[in-house]
Amino acid sequence: MKVLMINSVSGYGSTGSICVDIATELDLYGHECFIAYGQVTKGYKNGFKIGTSTENHLHNLGSRIFGKQGYFTHSGTKKLIAFIKDYNPDIIHLHNLHGNYLNLEILFKYLIEVQKPVVWTLHDCWAFTGKCAHYTDIQCFKWQIHCNNCPQVQKYPPSMLLDRSSVMFDDKKEWFTSLKNMTIVPVSKWLAREVSKSFLNKYPIKPIYNWVNHEVFKPLLHTDFHSKYEVSPRKFTVLVVSAGWHEIDVKYQDAISLSAMLPDDMQLIMIGKVDKPEYLPKNIKHIDYLNGPVELAKAYSFADVYVHLSTEDTFGKVIAEALSCGTPAVVYDATACPEIIDSNCGYVVQKRNVQQVMEAIFKIKVKTKAHYATHCRKRVVENFEYATNIQQTIGVYNNILQE
Repeated sequence: MKVLMINSVSGYGSTGSICVDIATELDLYGHECFIAYGQVTKGYKNGFKIGTSTENHLHNLGSRIFGKQGYFTHSGTKKLIAFIKDYNPDIIHLHNLHGNYLNLEILFKYLIEVQKPVVWTLHDCWAFTGKCAHYTDIQCFKWQIHCNNCPQVQKYPPSMLLDRSSVMFDDKKEWFTSLKNMTIVPVSKWLAREVSKSFLNKYPIKPIYNWVNHEVFKPLLHTDFHSKYEVSPRKFTVLVVSAGWHEIDVKYQDAISLSAMLPDDMQLIMIGKVDKPEYLPKNIKHIDYLNGPVELAKAYSFADVYVHLSTEDTFGKVIAEALSCGTPAVVYDATACPEIIDSNCGYVVQKRNVQQVMEAIFKIKVKTKAHYATHCRKRVVENFEYATNIQQTIGVYNNILQE
C-alpha cells in the first residue's frame, strides 16, 4: 500500500508528529508513505515540499490583504499534482490544509478528476467553516447554514480588512463535497458531532482519537527537573502548558486569576512562550521552552496536577500526556476536553470558572496525586494508545481499498 499524506508541517508540532507516527507505522508493516508538507519538516525520510518559502510568504500576504486563504501557491501546488501523478498513491490522506501553502482549487480539481480514495483527518473545524478553525467561544454557528459577516475576520487565519467568509464557504462546499470516495476522521467524538451538522456529513465519519506514546510519557521519579528549572520540590505544584500565552487569550487571563488564588504552599509552573514574561505574577514560574518530549514528561511527572485552561480543543493532547505521566487533570467543560478524562483521573469544571478550578485542585491535594496516578495511566493506555489508534487509522485505509 502506498499512502500520500498532505499537511502543513511534517514531524513538527502536534499534527506533524501525528503524520510521522502514521508513516513510521506504515513503514514497519512494509507499506510506503510520503508526506507532502508546506512549511517545516523534521524527522521523516520521505518528504515533498509544497511551494517555496517565497510562495508561502506571498500566500500569507495575499491571505491577509485579500481575505482569502488557500487561493495562492499556484506553482507549488501544480508541482505537487505532478508528484502525486508520478508517485501514484493508493490512498491520499489529508490533514491540515490551511497554513498558506496550498492552492485548494488546483488540488481539489485534481482529486475530483482522479477520484482516488481520500481520508481526511480533521484536527480542527476549518474544513467546514467559511474561515475559522474554532467558533465555540464566540458561539457562531453560521457554518451550519452559510457563513457570512464573520465575527473573527482578524483572527486565525487573519485578514486585515476584507471578509470573504461567504465566498470561501461556497468554494469549500463545492470543492470538498465533490469527491466520490472520502472518509472523514475527526480526532474526537465532539468534533464528529460537529462535522455531522456540516456539509461534510454526506461522507462516512469515523472518529479516531489522537494518541500518546506512553513509553515516552510515563511517570518519571527523581529527575533533575526541580534543580534544572529552579522550582521548589516541597510545594504542591500546579502545571499549565501551552505553545503560547497571550494577554488577550482567555487561558492567559485565567492563569493569572488562578495564580492569585494559590496559597503560599502551592506554586504554578507555566510552560510556553509569553508575550511579556516580566509582567507575570511572582508566584508563577515561567519556563519558555522544553527541549523535547522527555523534558515535557519530566514536567508532567513533577507536577501534582495539570490544569488545562483552553476553551477550544478538538482533542487536548497535552491533557492525555499529563495523564500518561500519572498526573491528574482539571479541565473545562468545553469542546472535546471532557472526553479525555473521567472521574477517576481528574475533574471537569464549568468553563472559565476559576474558582471551581481552585476547588478541584484542593480536592486533588487532599486525596494526593498517588490516589489518581494508576487510573490516569490506565485511561491513556485504554483510549489513547499509540499503536492501537494508529492501527485504527490504517484500518480505515484497508477498509476503503477492500470496498
